[in-house]
Amino acid sequence: METPLTRLVGVRHPVVQTGMGWVAGPRLVSATARAGGLGILGSATMTPHQLLDAIREVKERTDAPFGVNLRADAGDAAERAEIIVKEGVRVASFALAPSRELIARLKDAGVVVIPSVGARRHAEKVAAWGADAVLVQGGEGGGHTGQVATTVLLPQVVDAVDIPVIAAGGFRDGRGLVAALAYGAAGIAMGTRFLLTSDSTVPDRVKARYLAAGVNDITVTSKVDGLPHRMLRSELVDTLERAGRLRAFSRALRHAAAFRADSGLSRRGLLRDGLAMRRAHELSWSQLLLAANTPMLLKAAMVDGRTDLGVMASGQVAGLIEDLPSVQALLDRIMAEAGEVLDALPRSGSR
Repeated sequence: METPLTRLVGVRHPVVQTGMGWVAGPRLVSATARAGGLGILGSATMTPHQLLDAIREVKERTDAPFGVNLRADAGDAAERAEIIVKEGVRVASFALAPSRELIARLKDAGVVVIPSVGARRHAEKVAAWGADAVLVQGGEGGGHTGQVATTVLLPQVVDAVDIPVIAAGGFRDGRGLVAALAYGAAGIAMGTRFLLTSDSTVPDRVKARYLAAGVNDITVTSKVDGLPHRMLRSELVDTLERAGRLRAFSRALRHAAAFRADSGLSRRGLLRDGLAMRRAHELSWSQLLLAANTPMLLKAAMVDGRTDLGVMASGQVAGLIEDLPSVQALLDRIMAEAGEVLDALPRSGSR
């Protein structure tokens, strides 16, 4: 299936695996790339050296195009962008809008720039700055999310910009792909659906929690890091929502120290990135402190398998997922189903 997205990045299928921290590592990304989709490495939880190693591992596993997701507000964003350029990575995606200068630097080096947005005005801004495409996530999506549903947000963005739009939030199958194309999107992006595959390195006990969840078991809370965050409801989430401010801040300080050790950041570097995050999200000081919770609570679940101590970011679509196929089987199924849906649509002049 050829769309503006497949032509732009050189993949066979208009399906993107999002750059989930602690989840989107070389194994999942290379499996997606080999299967014909666009795999995105999640670099926010990697040091620059780890990112370099991850990129080279993907390149050893496949020669298909892939991408790297960057935090635009990170103090070392330029250093990471340089790694992407030197290693010949095809796509740079961003969770926040990158600067006009960073977009230009990447584009001049032949890198395709795809920021993620949650509002029409943000899409218009990055399009005006030269972004090659934009990924728009509706409120159904996992992790940090907004309040506007994909079915409302997507057509707004499609109508507002003249670059390819990738739809995210609520997608898992071929029917969703066809629906997104009907809205004018050039493809779909999925996180939770790729997390729940046999190629994902997420521990089996965590995957089991996702598979057992119903649609009503997925909630949005701001108690983890002060921002709306969609995740599986769990004992930990209940505890965080009941905890007082002093207890929450104490936990955040411990997690900030742990993340500094994991990421290799100095105290100055951690403060620098925190202040950049505060400006980008317009956070209060208390919200900024709570933001230290996120990386380590995600790691506890996605790496250590601790469903009791970690948070499990999740799109609402997890309540509809019942199996753990390989990435190859998943993409084959999505494309076959999309073809069947398109074939079944009434043709002009038919009765």
